Amino acid sequence: MEDSPKTDPSKAGKAHEQKAENAPKSGERPDQGKAPAPDHYRTEPQDTHIHAHIPAPDVANAKYEHPVLAQPPEALTGLRLEGREKVAAGVTAVIKSMQFSWTEGGVGRGTKALLGLNQKDGFDCSSCAWPDPDEHRSVAEFCENGAKATASDADDKAAGPEFFAKYSLAELSRMTDRDQNNAGRLTHPMVKRPGDNHYSPITWPDAFDLIAKELNACASPNEAVFYTSGKVPNEPAFLFQLFAREFGTNNLPDCSNMCHESSGSALSPTLGLGKGSVTLNDLHEAEVILIIGQNPGTNHPRMLTALQKAKRNGAKIIAVNPLIEAGLVAFKNPQDFMNPLKALGALMGDGTPLTDVFLQVKVDGDMALLRGIMKHLFEAEDMNPGQVVDKKFIDEFTVGFADFEQNIRNTSWEEIEEISGISRGQLLEAANLIAHKQKIITCWAMGVTQQRQGVQTIQEIVNLQLMKGAIGKPGAGTCPVRGHSNVQGDRTMGIWERMPKTFMDALQKEFNFTPPTKDGFDVVEAIKAMHLGMTRVYFGLGGNLLAAGPDTELIAEAMRKQKLTVFVGTKLNRGHLTTGETSLLLPTFAHVDIDMQKSGHQMTSCENSMGVVSQNKGILVPLAGDQLSEVAIICGTAIATLGDKTRTDWVAMTENYDVIRDHISRVIPGFEDFNTKLRRPGGFYLPNGPRERKFTTPDGKAHFTKTELEKYEVAPDQLILMTVRSHDQFNTTIYEYNDRYRGIHGERRVLFMNPSDMASRGLKAKDLIDITSHYKGEERRVEKFVAVPYDIPKGNVCAYFPEANPLVPIGSVAKVSNTPTSKYVVVTVVPAAANNDLRIKEREKMMA
Repeated sequence: MEDSPKTDPSKAGKAHEQKAENAPKSGERPDQGKAPAPDHYRTEPQDTHIHAHIPAPDVANAKYEHPVLAQPPEALTGLRLEGREKVAAGVTAVIKSMQFSWTEGGVGRGTKALLGLNQKDGFDCSSCAWPDPDEHRSVAEFCENGAKATASDADDKAAGPEFFAKYSLAELSRMTDRDQNNAGRLTHPMVKRPGDNHYSPITWPDAFDLIAKELNACASPNEAVFYTSGKVPNEPAFLFQLFAREFGTNNLPDCSNMCHESSGSALSPTLGLGKGSVTLNDLHEAEVILIIGQNPGTNHPRMLTALQKAKRNGAKIIAVNPLIEAGLVAFKNPQDFMNPLKALGALMGDGTPLTDVFLQVKVDGDMALLRGIMKHLFEAEDMNPGQVVDKKFIDEFTVGFADFEQNIRNTSWEEIEEISGISRGQLLEAANLIAHKQKIITCWAMGVTQQRQGVQTIQEIVNLQLMKGAIGKPGAGTCPVRGHSNVQGDRTMGIWERMPKTFMDALQKEFNFTPPTKDGFDVVEAIKAMHLGMTRVYFGLGGNLLAAGPDTELIAEAMRKQKLTVFVGTKLNRGHLTTGETSLLLPTFAHVDIDMQKSGHQMTSCENSMGVVSQNKGILVPLAGDQLSEVAIICGTAIATLGDKTRTDWVAMTENYDVIRDHISRVIPGFEDFNTKLRRPGGFYLPNGPRERKFTTPDGKAHFTKTELEKYEVAPDQLILMTVRSHDQFNTTIYEYNDRYRGIHGERRVLFMNPSDMASRGLKAKDLIDITSHYKGEERRVEKFVAVPYDIPKGNVCAYFPEANPLVPIGSVAKVSNTPTSKYVVVTVVPAAANNDLRIKEREKMMA
């Protein structure tokens, strides 16, 4: 099993296949194969296994109860306010990219990393999942935030045994999240034993034996939870789910449960595939692009290049968001600075204007807004029969139109305007851009998926696309924009707690074992199960569940109840410090690192937001130390845990990742000839039925949905909170304390408020405040935030995560998808001084 493509070309990628002309051409519909696309999303409400009520944790006083802080420290770092920027990227983005790259990895190492980033023979960005161009790629095929993520991965500082000997867990927890990340790359396996307050070195064989001992001590395999980050490539993700299922459990929660689960839950029953239907080239061709609940300038900056190209081709853009973001207003393309003909204009000009109509919707008002646009379209159809609604497409490809139409027509304008916060006239302006166009794409992200009615809102997006016939043709379709680099690929690989029988049967046939049949825990259920003492082992393959999940202090309590916590990671984060009785911190390679195994230099693969699977091959020599690849860690754990019970050749898969891909090719539809196709420049497209108007629903039709528009009442003093990222972070990783597009510098503990809401509470800019969330009679309070006046709809407020995550109740989830509602948290805000007496009494009670 030592053969690799270097020694045996017939094993995998054929040399004659590895030519540039085999890459998909711009403007063409890509070859997607004939296999059905795998689809792994719930299509009905979650029948939760856990019905017990878990009381709200004492969020405000947790810092006095536990020496290791689960929440970021309250010490303020020095807020400086400036005006909101009106243009994204530009020369500042170039300067910031270079600063981060050269500061973290040094000039030579940092530059080499950037030159290999997102190249066809390089490595995949570990940041967002935005697709790369099919054809030509720039020498600088990255954005500012991709450069930050790569610089962080290429860090030449080491957080090794000496670092952990110097700092206790409590001391590390009092560092900011930025300083934890900047401590350096993890280099050696470490263990915290019962009663210890430091991590100390451990050998890999001893670490594997420790994991095996605790896993095999479980009374049931379901006492173990296996969590996956979206940064994990396909090959280790496939092995992780394989190991968990050979061990005997489907407890495979992942970060998708907290982000785009709502997208899959809406798209699967309506279109037959829980993924988007467009390609990057479709965006260039679109006549109208709707961007709903998404901030591309910070979260997916390379999307701005596609929007710029679409605008230059004549597209109109409608932006829907509670905050007017710089990346939705205008864009200066950093690539233009490399073109002598464009450089001066890029430097001196105002950039490319992007949005034609901006609808500053209320938080959670998107569903009503979409109904308003469609109500206008039906009225336009009445006045222009056969010119607005695509009846031919509807009759041939869909069902459920009549009920949907009646539902929209019956919705009153008063209800639409009140819930959305947008006037009938503004909605007409948007509808007029859409009415006579057919090449329409709707993009959305977590601003939609994390609402209480996120699934239903996305179903209304599908309704809009279907009524216009705007799907399954160039320039039109659905575009859920994924976050982490391989979050979509992990799901394709089987990281899901409810995999269908077809997948399980294929797994059984390939590996000769009987997979478990009982559904596992998703993220919310896993947290509850851990808290209730139903589990004893938590194994996290990357990520930071403590900071990414809802109800931070409840997650911390759940982690402390485990016999063993295992954290696989590249750099230190806060989640590594709140541990079980025993804890392992295991260092692994990043995308940028060269992964040498017995058969040679290995590559892995990732699937981007548009279903393209491409190779990831590191180019930097890993730091000196004792790191292992994710594949080697999983295989080592499996060998130690399963022993003679497994017939899987874990050693062969460690030595040659082609062996893993051969297995995948026989288990997962669309991955036939995986090794060959992966070596084509640019990778390959997975099958996508909706892209070709082949709707793989049970009846073969696309489905309109009749949704219920719910109105929620709040008390006069209550506000609706949404959480967002700053510009200097990706997911839970904090690179700096700044958010320059929103005018925030030097601070993260801020709350954006409408000036009238501040005035009614007697607040001025930079006043210290406390924030309390309210859910079913329970309260959670965070202290020492700074009030910031901002252009946000009245009654709405906004804060960064993870700082605001302690306010998100574990029980508040989106219908069907079970996604935590980080975009709808009912809160009250008071001056910090108003709580002083309460604080004193609470602390005295605790000290007694």
